[in-house]
Amino acid sequence: MATVIELAAEQNPSEITTSAIAHRMNLTQGALFRHFPTKDAVWQAVMEWVASRLLARIDQAAAKAATPAAALEAMFMAHIDFVARHPGVPRMLFGELQRVESTVTKRMVQTLVTQYSQRLHAVIEQGKTMGELAPDVDANAAAVLFIGSIQGLVMQALLAGNVRRIRANAPGAFAIFLRGIRRSS
Repeated sequence: MATVIELAAEQNPSEITTSAIAHRMNLTQGALFRHFPTKDAVWQAVMEWVASRLLARIDQAAAKAATPAAALEAMFMAHIDFVARHPGVPRMLFGELQRVESTVTKRMVQTLVTQYSQRLHAVIEQGKTMGELAPDVDANAAAVLFIGSIQGLVMQALLAGNVRRIRANAPGAFAIFLRGIRRSS
């Protein structure tokens, strides 16, 4: 999976061929097709890897936090770190989401976003219950804004040609997000 993500960081993901993947892995194309019957199967395996790794990272980050607000910040920064370490991932996701037709990979991304949103919703509701976050915060809208903030940072970094720069912009973006949902004193 790492090979495909590395290639996606270096070139347009839609132009990655199974031949290029096999070559980078020091395999024959036939050997690659013994494990993955189609290019879409390769993409599906990569998306499964991304989803499991990203969700595990945000779960671990949230579990270590002392408060719901700290959990949200830890989740935000874990996601930012994941993207900075794997810059091919957002390129693949944005490329896949541009396809008009419904694909297995696209549905997997939709499932990932749904599962991520559910985690955020739970933490936000916990923060409201504990009095740390404003009681009238719409948890669904806050989850959309949280994920959208990360997507915006990623998009800007891709436009600038430096995905790793999102680490510099993330703390300020998160601070503004948290200010909007925190309970006022």
